[in-house]
Amino acid sequence: MYISTSTHFNLYLTRGIWALFKFFSVLFAAGAVAFGAGSASAQTKGDWVLGNYKGAGYWFPGVVEKLSGDKITIRYDDGDRETVSINAVRPYDWMIGTKVECNYKGAGSWYSGRIASLAGEKIGIAYDDGDKETTKTGRCRTK
Repeated sequence: MYISTSTHFNLYLTRGIWALFKFFSVLFAAGAVAFGAGSASAQTKGDWVLGNYKGAGYWFPGVVEKLSGDKITIRYDDGDRETVSINAVRPYDWMIGTKVECNYKGAGSWYSGRIASLAGEKIGIAYDDGDKETTKTGRCRTK
């Protein structure tokens, strides 16, 4: 079977675009797109981000208050503030269906669930055990 050069090129181009789409989808899910794998170079004051609060491995939502060299000051949605390296910040990528852990009723116990609704700092959670709650983003985190 003979495939013309133009057909071959179109197939190659289509596969290439699809491969790039899949590649960037994986990077976005890992929090690396537009940030240089943790770099906050694309951020400005007022941007929503996820910060690795106290380096504990949990990512909390917040807003960039200040940029200074390789440091960023974040005001977390729960009111805490922290100045961290750009490697401790990633893009705010929460959307409906994102897996999170939330402090149920603000009582100190963290439970896994998925975001069911999201409007600014108001977030609806469908917990894995079947419970539902509307709370604030400041009571939720991701790993």
